[in-house]
Amino acid sequence: MSGPSERAASLEAGYTRTHRAYEWAGIAFAGWCLYGAALQLVELDDVHAGHWTGAILLALAFADLVSGLAHWAFDTWGGLDTPVVGKLAIRTFRHHHVDPKAITRHDFVETNGHNAMLSIVLSAPVAHAADAMPSFLALFLGFAALFVATTSQLHKWAHMDRPPAVVRVMQRLGLVLGPEAHAVHHTAPHEGAYCVTTGWMNLLLDRSRFFRVAERIITKLTGAVPRASE
Repeated sequence: MSGPSERAASLEAGYTRTHRAYEWAGIAFAGWCLYGAALQLVELDDVHAGHWTGAILLALAFADLVSGLAHWAFDTWGGLDTPVVGKLAIRTFRHHHVDPKAITRHDFVETNGHNAMLSIVLSAPVAHAADAMPSFLALFLGFAALFVATTSQLHKWAHMDRPPAVVRVMQRLGLVLGPEAHAVHHTAPHEGAYCVTTGWMNLLLDRSRFFRVAERIITKLTGAVPRASE
């Protein structure tokens, strides 16, 4: 049986040129959609400061929840041979658990490309049809896209020994994921604190045992068995 270092090297070797191209495409398309969404949002004339504040806070909580659901799903189910997401996403999460500090060595593209691609689902409608939806919804979707796109960067900063000074302040204030809060996830049995944008949703999800209940339901319905934690 290979040790952690051998497994980490094997998983890291799965980062292919095709995956790299996908990440570049994600950043390019996400940047274009976010720019278009921003142009639409600044033109809104029926919103006030309360709308902006509410949309930002709701979008942060939403992005945090999405990060937790994705993190749990890719940690718990499937493997490298799972169609589409196996090599595209599951490999990355499994590598992170074997070598948590590897994320601090990833460049901007490898860190953010995948989440950037996911954010397009939220930003594209705002960029192209903001005037066809309620203004608050447009604000929410625009900010949710931004926070989903930057989640992996926030996760990376939570693993860095010395992130940028402004980030350290935001971490201490609880505005973004901090290293102490995230360390819970990397401590056995690795069955909680899945949310990695702000970490706000972890208390609710962990205390309610949301993920354990979801696992039991999925097992009962499908027969699939959750993967043992690292």
